[in-house]
Amino acid sequence: MKNLWLDIGNTRLKYWITENGQVIEQAAELHLQSPADLLLGLIQHFKALKLQKAGVSSVQDAKSNERIQKILRRLNIPVVFAKVHAEYAGLKCGYDAPAQLGIDRWLQVLAAARQPAQKYCIISCGTALTIDLADGLQHLGGYILPNLYLQRDSLIQNTKGIKIPDAAFDDLSPGRNTIDAVHHGILLGLASTIEKVLQQSPRQLILTGGDAQLFAKHLQAYAPVIEPDLLLLGLQHYSAHANAAAKA
Repeated sequence: MKNLWLDIGNTRLKYWITENGQVIEQAAELHLQSPADLLLGLIQHFKALKLQKAGVSSVQDAKSNERIQKILRRLNIPVVFAKVHAEYAGLKCGYDAPAQLGIDRWLQVLAAARQPAQKYCIISCGTALTIDLADGLQHLGGYILPNLYLQRDSLIQNTKGIKIPDAAFDDLSPGRNTIDAVHHGILLGLASTIEKVLQQSPRQLILTGGDAQLFAKHLQAYAPVIEPDLLLLGLQHYSAHANAAAKA
């Protein structure tokens, strides 16, 4: 049985094809603010795979999501569009207004926070760096910060005379030139924020997203667990729970 899983974020569209629970194909592409157009270009490929069902996580607005749903109807398969609930599969949302929580964050917490007696710190190192805390199945809320590259770009745009080329964020030592000072300073700020959160309340650290390996390197004292496809796991769990509820 082949299934399609879509993660439609602010800047990119990522998909996974799974067969009997195993990922057999995956890709991620920038959608240039038009994810529906990108999806339209992929739909024939998806139709050829003879899929059984699809699950979707999308942070797009209602109008874009309507178009995405319309395109997916061409597959003639059941499609589950994930959304945030006050409580779902035993997990309780910590937001006063659950609909304001990003679906990507909700699914990542849903995937990670599975042990009632465990405390979790779930960090997504993507376009934004998001931090979500959970005590067992109780989501507590979290923090959102600009990621490494957004901070650097902001500095470049607002500082005359400083030209900062792409460089690796790989060191926390004091920079001995402007390029290193910028990169090391931004990384230090984000790593220190994570450490402060964990010092306030020790808990299992789970990292996901493109820069997870980078942050794990500087947070070894907290025994980080890296889950590259945490959102996929959350989307699969969400879909399974929705199917079970429909059959009950």
